[in-house]
Amino acid sequence: MKKKYNIEVDCAACAAKVEEAISSLPDVNSVSINFLTQKMSLDADDSCFPGILELCLRTGRKVEPEFDIEF
Repeated sequence: MKKKYNIEVDCAACAAKVEEAISSLPDVNSVSINFLTQKMSLDADDSCFPGILELCLRTGRKVEPEFDIEF
């Protein structure tokens, strides 16, 4: 299932790096981060969403410490 989240990321280059890192996670089917709108679209199995969001947040913060997901 695809869901959208508000995010906080400081620059377009950081957004691209975070998107690349999250897309490589095992349970993520696809991810798209839009820096201008500060939105992230995440496609993953419904059963994975609670845990996958925490993993996405940790992964994103490894790349960009200021990265945040509103969930």
